Order: sequence, then structure tokens, then C-alpha cells
Amino acid sequence: MVGWITSLWWKLNGWKINGTFPDHIPKMVIAVGPHTSAWDVVVGLAARYVTPIHKAYFLGKKELFDGAFGWFFRALGGTPVDRSSSKGMVSQVADKFKQYDMFRIAMSPEGTRKKVEKLRTGFYYIAKEANVPILLVGFDFKNKQVIYGPIVHPSNDEALDFKQITAFFAPIEGKHKDAGMAHLG
Repeated sequence: MVGWITSLWWKLNGWKINGTFPDHIPKMVIAVGPHTSAWDVVVGLAARYVTPIHKAYFLGKKELFDGAFGWFFRALGGTPVDRSSSKGMVSQVADKFKQYDMFRIAMSPEGTRKKVEKLRTGFYYIAKEANVPILLVGFDFKNKQVIYGPIVHPSNDEALDFKQITAFFAPIEGKHKDAGMAHLG
């Protein structure tokens, strides 16, 4: 049902896919940006069904999945993390990659919808600890397209890796242009 609704929204609003999703890679962190609006969730869900992308999840706090609507968040593709655990979020998510033959997690490099002065590093360290690549995906509201960009393999040169990541996202306009990443590039 969610797939049908989001696919219809996609079509009615004229969104397109630019690039090809690397379906041959079973495990990856999908870094999605710029994250400037709650509409990013709708675009992401729709892109997941239109592409299609299998075994792709997003993170949510454990409490969302314990309550009456836990089934709903799981149906959307959510996977829980326990923020009160002594094991940090990076390790919890990296462990999830070990549990499955196919596991893809979508995360925002900014970690918020507000303008940031630098990217968060959790998505990067999850990929590094799990030994999986990072697919860069842009939500270009100006041109109504989801851009499947390059794959980044975390290296021993974190500064160079982040330079490549910000260079990809900087020219892409999110729903709220002022909250984007242009100033980081």
C-alpha cells in the first residue's frame, strides 16, 4: 500500500531518477542529502519503490518500535537503535550488517534538517566499521530528481573522503535551499 501511494505521488509530482542504483552491492550505507525538509522522507520512500531498492532501511529510536505503531515503522522500512545502550549507535548499526546477507541503511549526513556547518560522521564510521561502501544520493528538489551518485569506500584519508562527499552534495538544492550544503563545497 505504501509503495503504491508513494509511487503515485512520485508520478503526479513529476519526479525522475538520475543515475543507476547499484543493486549488485548487497550491503551499503546510503548517504542521502541534502536533508532540509520532512518531504525528504516521502521522496526517499517513493524512490525506494520506483527504483526499486530491496532491503533498504532507515534508523529510528527503539521506543518508536516498542509502541502501538511499531509495526507501521517496520513496514516503512525502519530498524531500531537503542540510544540508551552502552554500545554506541555506530556499533549497533555495524552489527546489523553482520546479521544479514543484504542490508542497506539510508542516513542523512547532516543528521538534521537544519543548516549545518559540518557533516556528522556517524554514517561514515558505520560504513567503515561494517566494511561497506557509501552510496551518495542527492534529493534535488529544484529539478525534481533523485540522483544516484558515486560510491565512496571509506579510506584512511577521512578528510579526502569528506571532501568528495561534500563536493557531491554542495550543488544539489534541497526543498529549503538555504538549509542545504552549498556552503560546505
